[in-house]
Amino acid sequence: MESITDPTISERFASAMEEIHNKHLETYADIIDTAVELSHNHRQFVNSALDACLKKYENDEKLFEKIKETQGDLEHKKMALKEKRRSVSEVMSAVDEKEFQKEDMIQKIQRLKEDQMKRKELIESQHRANKDRLRNIQKATLVFQTHLGLEIRPIKGEKLQLVFRNISLSDPDSTFVITVGINENGSYQTVSSDPVLECLPVLESRLLETNNLPAFLANVRKEFTSKAV
Repeated sequence: MESITDPTISERFASAMEEIHNKHLETYADIIDTAVELSHNHRQFVNSALDACLKKYENDEKLFEKIKETQGDLEHKKMALKEKRRSVSEVMSAVDEKEFQKEDMIQKIQRLKEDQMKRKELIESQHRANKDRLRNIQKATLVFQTHLGLEIRPIKGEKLQLVFRNISLSDPDSTFVITVGINENGSYQTVSSDPVLECLPVLESRLLETNNLPAFLANVRKEFTSKAV
């Protein structure tokens, strides 16, 4: 063991302490440099993270605004679609109503055509019947015309004037006239007589009941004869 009285011991001790001190300083310097670098890196990381967060926030705000705008557009389109559906429903209802009216009108027109056809057939049938009755009148009066001086005069409206002569003994050429026609029901109808026969409605009623035209003419001539006496 070296003696404490060694004159170099203090120098070596001081040198060792200085070396330890220098190493501590270097260590502290390294620690400080590392801390500074870590602080700088941390600050950069924080700033980068903050920028990223701000950018993300801005993007999210834009996205939320776009979503809100899209939702508004969708709601508007939804309302427009609902209105269009309502309009289409109204149009379809109107079309159905028009179609119903069309079918109803077609049916009415068809019924009118059928009714007109029936009326036409009835009118034609009555017209033929009237002509047949007028021919029967002409045939029935032919005997009176030949033997009793009866004159037949067709007049307007499918009527006949039956002119009797040889009734008045004092004036055989004097005329006694009765007008006969066919009504819309196809029945005989007396229109007038000259001179007037008060019993003419009764004679007409008998004619309608019996359809015996010769007997009717005979009764008319008889009544005219009574007027001539």
